[in-house]
Amino acid sequence: MSNQAAPDCCPSLTERRVPAEAAAVLAPAFKALGDPVRLQLLSMIASAGSGEICVCDLTPAFDLTGPTISHHLRTLREAGLVDAERRGTWVYYRARPALLRQLAALLTVTPAT
Repeated sequence: MSNQAAPDCCPSLTERRVPAEAAAVLAPAFKALGDPVRLQLLSMIASAGSGEICVCDLTPAFDLTGPTISHHLRTLREAGLVDAERRGTWVYYRARPALLRQLAALLTVTPAT
């Protein structure tokens, strides 16, 4: 997905049918979040106080090997959920808020009146 632009508008799926193009772009992000470790990683990245977090701070939070954490982070990057920047020997991750807002908007259900 990283090569595709996320659609600009995503009305709630309770408001109208999701267009095929939007579904094709957003589905990889939902699929990536279907793994508990990736969901936790994204939560840690998105909630980082400085807006970014070092992989050195992510890895110790899990009982997994470094390569396994790297695999999960690569999946999040490829789904367009996070950006990464190498600084020396460490990689820093930032959430992509625009895509997160689109996913949230798609799942928003307005209360019945």
